[in-house]
Amino acid sequence: MMHAARALIVSALLGAPSVAGPASGAPAPPHDLRPGIAPSRIEARVVADTIYHRPRRLWVYTPPGYDPRRAAPYPLIVAFDGDEYRETIPLPLVLDTLLTAGRAPAFVALLVDDSTGAARIADLGNARRMADFLGNQAVPWLRRGWHVTSDPRRVILTGSSAGGLAAAYVAFTRPDLFGNVWSQSGAFWRGPEGSNDAPFEWLTGQIESSPRREVRFVLEVGELEHHATIGGQGPVFDAAHRRFEQALIAKGYDVTSTTVPGGKHWEGTWAPRLAGGIEALCARWPRPW
Repeated sequence: MMHAARALIVSALLGAPSVAGPASGAPAPPHDLRPGIAPSRIEARVVADTIYHRPRRLWVYTPPGYDPRRAAPYPLIVAFDGDEYRETIPLPLVLDTLLTAGRAPAFVALLVDDSTGAARIADLGNARRMADFLGNQAVPWLRRGWHVTSDPRRVILTGSSAGGLAAAYVAFTRPDLFGNVWSQSGAFWRGPEGSNDAPFEWLTGQIESSPRREVRFVLEVGELEHHATIGGQGPVFDAAHRRFEQALIAKGYDVTSTTVPGGKHWEGTWAPRLAGGIEALCARWPRPW
């Protein structure tokens, strides 16, 4: 994301006037954080993913003033499409800004890298292996190295498109680890295990036929995401999203759902709204954070 766009996200979060970008031809500033936002840290790691049998890039975000010896462990947020969520949908910037504004606690974040194309959908399309990787490998690895909570009520899974689907699926599969879902334009039309074929809306069917889990959902879909999937052969995107929402409500889940006016299926809709879902999910958490 361009520096000017990132600065606009910060300005919107802090309720400050819009920040203009650099003059034409001028170099972009090295930092776009507003004064008063302390620096956080992002550590890049590569782990041997024993579930998918390939190297997996991970990034660990720690907040300003991170203290591995403090009494209370840090709440955790896990984001799919990790490389994109470092910059294009700037989760570290959003977390820094929410913390500075007093609108969210200090989080530790795990950004999980995914591939592209079919390999990405094999990661994120209702994939049992991803639930196993996070639950059996990534989260235990994170807890060994960082001071993070073991309370699922203080853990958020987030993502967009297939990542939004993955957030819902993994939390549904492992509610012992993940108690909150923030899904932006979740691809709930998909079948099981990355399938582009029927049965479509597989996770919706699982919600309908299974006992309710202790998971809260914040969902959104764009007003303009009214298109048939798979080149016109699959379900209409926003209609599938609506049926997923209705299935959750019918089962008694705690659900907040929004249709974004003018929203499209792209980062320009998701990035400015990322903070809102995080803030909504942690607003009910007991304070002090």
